[in-house]
Amino acid sequence: MQDAAKARRKPAIRISKTDHERLSSLAETIADRNPDVSDALLSELDRARVVEDKSVPANTVRMGSTVTFTSDGADTRTVTLVFPGQANIEEGKVSILTPVGAALIGLSEGQSMSWTARDGREHALSVVSVGQATPATNAPSAA
Repeated sequence: MQDAAKARRKPAIRISKTDHERLSSLAETIADRNPDVSDALLSELDRARVVEDKSVPANTVRMGSTVTFTSDGADTRTVTLVFPGQANIEEGKVSILTPVGAALIGLSEGQSMSWTARDGREHALSVVSVGQATPATNAPSAA
């Protein structure tokens, strides 16, 4: 029961200055087309501690990171967090503009939080491990 309560609280997150700028711009770009997604991403960005790019610990999820996480305490998934134009679920590339993508950004290994899927169901995720961010995923696109 304590794990569920822990997941409902929003943990402290860190986001690099570059990711914060790019993601803020992306969220503003899509605000008219998809206000719910924009609001969810902006909410995460607003609560994040913005740090210099080189100050983001290696175990923190940033754009391009490969993340292994558990969902609802059972399923384990490994995905790479990417900008929308690079998303491909078959390749394990999840867009930052998905509910789970927005939930993952800024989390560190061992952190947990809840997120709401597009169908309205609430889920809990816990970050197991974070791989290095790849520079190729740093090109924003609202497509």
